[in-house]
Amino acid sequence: MKLKRLIQEKSVDALLITNLLNIRYFTGFTGTTGIALVIGENKFFITDFRYVSQAMEEVEKKGFQLICENISPLKKVAELLKQFNVKKLGIENQMVTLEQFKSFENNFSKIEYINLNDIFTKEREVKSEEEISIIKKSIKIAEEALEKTIYRIKIGIKEREVAAELEYQMRKLGASKASFDIIVASNERSALPHGVASEKVIEEGFLTIDFGCFYNGYASDITRTFYVGDNPTKKHLEIYEVVKEANERAIKKVRAGITVHELDSISRDFIKEKGYGDYFGHGLGHGIGLQIHEYPGVSFKAENKVLKEGMVITIEPGIYIPGFGGVRIEDDILVKEDSCEVLTSLKKEFKTLKL
Repeated sequence: MKLKRLIQEKSVDALLITNLLNIRYFTGFTGTTGIALVIGENKFFITDFRYVSQAMEEVEKKGFQLICENISPLKKVAELLKQFNVKKLGIENQMVTLEQFKSFENNFSKIEYINLNDIFTKEREVKSEEEISIIKKSIKIAEEALEKTIYRIKIGIKEREVAAELEYQMRKLGASKASFDIIVASNERSALPHGVASEKVIEEGFLTIDFGCFYNGYASDITRTFYVGDNPTKKHLEIYEVVKEANERAIKKVRAGITVHELDSISRDFIKEKGYGDYFGHGLGHGIGLQIHEYPGVSFKAENKVLKEGMVITIEPGIYIPGFGGVRIEDDILVKEDSCEVLTSLKKEFKTLKL
């Protein structure tokens, strides 16, 4: 039904889907080689012999007719377009390389191309009950893995060792892989918003861990900041509490109908009021799903974007002070009609790792 509606909305005869994430979303195919073509009521999935058995199990229950083509999938697409007299073809222009476009021109010379832009990725913004259930499991795996990892952290261990242990635990619990390069940033490196784990040895100070995993194709994304050692200063405590309050204030306002700009401002204005506005430079959050960063972006950059029921977003304010350290606290949130559901369950109170 979604694809039929999109054909009507874009006033095209057919849709060509080449991005593997969008292919997974609409067809259920989890392999790495395939093309989906939708012409009116007809839905075709083209792959080679390596994936025939897998595709039969995955795409046919979604109503796609499986076609095996080992030599030139685009020529098979061209044959189908000619067979159904397609004049206007919607393509994912943002995902097409120059080489692919030249191949399109060679194979579909009489076709008018209609740019779909990000129509498919926007279609993925609102999650189904099944998707939400999978994301919850992904979050649960990530959280349990951190609980198993945190007690192994000690002064003198390297950041990369922590990241490796955390990914190992996530995989052991059922994740396919980490959803991004795990961030383990200690002491002054915690002031780096994307301080991917390094060879640095952990020492006394803030320790930010930003992590998540893919489970059944869907991502989780969580951040917690700890203090390693026995002597946090007043400034450490103050910065942490400001970020925690900014996180909680925004979460309380999440609901369908609020703009992402307004939601971002709730955290940003509070941090600015406390004197740290210059140290919070990124957006408040983003959508998660088949990608770790997907629509909607929750940011001051988007004026009119409105949250919808069923979206899953992150809320992740932070303060980053060069030479001192930084704090980020990130939760995964399900948007509901009049409120939200906090999907993450890890505690957010200031925690010292006295090691």
